[in-house]
Amino acid sequence: MAAEVTLVTPFLIMLLVFVAVVIHRGVDARLRVNDAAHQAARAASIERTSPRAVAAAQSTAASALASAGVTCQSLAVDTATGGMTPGGTVTVTISCTVDFGDALILGVPGQKRLSATASEPIDTWRSVTVNTTGSST
Repeated sequence: MAAEVTLVTPFLIMLLVFVAVVIHRGVDARLRVNDAAHQAARAASIERTSPRAVAAAQSTAASALASAGVTCQSLAVDTATGGMTPGGTVTVTISCTVDFGDALILGVPGQKRLSATASEPIDTWRSVTVNTTGSST
């Protein structure tokens, strides 16, 4: 009995370590996607127009995930600007398919779709540009 326990114990420990690594990678990727959504929403809320806000959210999300080491097989960034009105909100939803292919030794699925949503307020006292006719835009 002692011989079997001695032989099986290292394999059980290795299995637990592999499971812990896979769980850690999943939690870490989810946290980084959440952080990227917050960064993208903040970047979008600073912009003055909806098209620029959408572009800022897209580029900020991509660069935040890349710098965090998260490789998305497909990245979708949906930005709801609500017209960029002062006092409104900008909401950004990021969906990222993360590859866990190198963890397949444990039978973990090769990829998982993670998503996160973040909202940021638009400054109530933001300045409004005035065109040449004198009306605000």
